[in-house]
Amino acid sequence: MIYLDYAATTPIDEAVFDAMLPYLKPDGLHGNPASTHGPGFKARAAVETARQQVAALIGAEASEIIWTSGATESNNLAIKGALEFRGFPKNGKPVHIVTSKTEHKCVLDTCRQLETLGARVSYLKPDGQGRMTPEAVLAAITPDTVLVSLMWVNNEIGTVNDIEQLAPRLRERGVMLHVDAAQAAGKLAIDLKTVAVDLLSLSAHKLYGPKGVGALYVRRKPRARLSPQMHGGGHEQGMRSGTLATHQVVGMGAACALAAARFDADVAHWRGLRDALWARLQTIPGVLRNGPTDGDRAAPHLLNLSFPGVEGESLRASLGGIAVSSGSACSSATAEPSYVLRALGRDDETANASLRFSFGRRTTAAEIEQVADTVIAQVAWLRELSPLPRNG
Repeated sequence: MIYLDYAATTPIDEAVFDAMLPYLKPDGLHGNPASTHGPGFKARAAVETARQQVAALIGAEASEIIWTSGATESNNLAIKGALEFRGFPKNGKPVHIVTSKTEHKCVLDTCRQLETLGARVSYLKPDGQGRMTPEAVLAAITPDTVLVSLMWVNNEIGTVNDIEQLAPRLRERGVMLHVDAAQAAGKLAIDLKTVAVDLLSLSAHKLYGPKGVGALYVRRKPRARLSPQMHGGGHEQGMRSGTLATHQVVGMGAACALAAARFDADVAHWRGLRDALWARLQTIPGVLRNGPTDGDRAAPHLLNLSFPGVEGESLRASLGGIAVSSGSACSSATAEPSYVLRALGRDDETANASLRFSFGRRTTAAEIEQVADTVIAQVAWLRELSPLPRNG
């Protein structure tokens, strides 16, 4: 099996596994990080080291990192917490959120839940390459706008939003900016000392860490204030109660440290694989690249293509030896074509006949050649059988 679904999840790196192991063994370091005794102090020290490692990857201070169960929880805490701290919905004041139609489901569904409580949400349509320009976001701002929530890298098509340009302009207007960076961390250079993001969500399993752990960056100066969504013992500066899973936290820290150390080599490797696969597959008549056509304006690890004239389920079934997706793993429970691709203007048939290739550290050039040969052959064969039109 050739695995090309790293955007859905990555395997734990061996170095990350080794870092976690002492906290998993029956005779290992099992203290509660909140306990005030020797084993607890050791666990707490490991948690704080991991916090520093996560912060270092994104140019933050360790005190600005709040542990969560993953990017979905981080996104919920950021969006709901920002509104609730300002009294919503109890004070009855109008509240407005700006986001895009191509955000991750956990952002869109959170916003829809807040709409049922009285919030007003603007779901902006991206341009033809999936990008939300700063000008489009700023044009949607009203006097009631409290928060803009925008992903840095789109998880299906790899579009990179210009967060660096947008952030200071929102700061000037007194509007908070939350960024979902699950697909950006370790793939783009992020320095929150110079980029005025208020809240930023991370997930360990997208960068060779364990599943079930993530983090939320919460800026301290100027302070981004949130109401907690999990109540209990007041852990994590009162923003996220619950006993920390030390082994997972340590794993995320190790994964972030490794991502920082390997950054240049990883990015060059992924970009080379992406460009090599595109060079082969663009020879297929009528193939469409979804997202930025300029590789320098796209995330290095993603390539999303549509193959008009092919029935999507048949195409995916014909690639039994290749682990590849048609879109976000978090939307796979529905049989509908990707809402991200439809927002770009693709019709249902074209959106359904799409593949998302995502590359990782273990992906080889030989695998890319094999995948290209297989896709080219299968598309040609299926088009011979299909009555669908071939023009996207």
